[in-house]
Amino acid sequence: MHAILRRLGRLSQFAAGATLALALVAPAAHAQPVSLNQASQPGYTQTRYPIVLVHGLLGFKTLLGVDMFYGIPEALQRDGAQVFVAQVSGANSSEVRGEQLLAQVKDILAITGAAKVNLIGHSHGGPTVRYVAGVAPQLVASVTSVGGVNRGSRVADLVRGGLPPGSVQESVANEAVKGLAQLMGVLSGAPDYPQVPKAALDSLSTAGAADFNRRFPQGLADGCGDGPSAVNGVRYYSWTGNRVLTNPLDPSDAPLALLWPVHGEANDGLVAVCSARLGRHLGDYRQNHLDEINHFVGLRDLFSVDPVTLYRQHANRLKQQGL
Repeated sequence: MHAILRRLGRLSQFAAGATLALALVAPAAHAQPVSLNQASQPGYTQTRYPIVLVHGLLGFKTLLGVDMFYGIPEALQRDGAQVFVAQVSGANSSEVRGEQLLAQVKDILAITGAAKVNLIGHSHGGPTVRYVAGVAPQLVASVTSVGGVNRGSRVADLVRGGLPPGSVQESVANEAVKGLAQLMGVLSGAPDYPQVPKAALDSLSTAGAADFNRRFPQGLADGCGDGPSAVNGVRYYSWTGNRVLTNPLDPSDAPLALLWPVHGEANDGLVAVCSARLGRHLGDYRQNHLDEINHFVGLRDLFSVDPVTLYRQHANRLKQQGL
């Protein structure tokens, strides 16, 4: 049994790494076709407070000409939203990433003159934005978790199982991923952020997430339903994907499909749908973990809603709420 778990751990690491690599080598195709539901509607996305997009594990703002949130900032800005894309450590704990984001939020408020921000975090960006709302709720109008690792990931558990704390395997893996994260930091113009992959792994595990949730429970659901929609003056929202194979042309689907059985419930390849629940849950969509940020370069399930449309609709929702 232990041998099987070791193999699953190695398979999970390989699949997750392959998925990331595929996203990074995407061509820098900035111009995307505008669908009918993305057609310009002046003022449609014009929220009261700036929107801040926050990436997940090994994420970035822009790398080699490719945006992490592919085509999303432009689609929001086109109809009035002020949008900022944060860059934090690609591999570190939720708390360290959260402190980095808090500093950027304060800068954004100083630049714009706004009193608050709307935070939208993908994957590990979910706990990251929750941290900021937990320690400085007066600066946050809303928190939205997209495919957020709010109760941890079974993939992280499997990887951690194959990399016991203090082991040689952990040290080797930590240095390898640290080197990758540092390289990505250089290529994305943010070389100075500290990278501690084992801290990220602990934060993303179910045990690490449970510890974080004891300290930052705001918006969390009991079970797999909705959580409190407003806590300390902050509105909480979430949505996620529940598929892995969404487009036969998307090379990132296959590695995610390898990870699908790990969760034992509906998932997007890396995060189970129940783990993604936070505040008012807006829906589960035919998207995988990368589709949620419109990658691989816009390839998606053609029978499901466009990921970009979800962000635009949410900006309008925030606008209607006076946020």
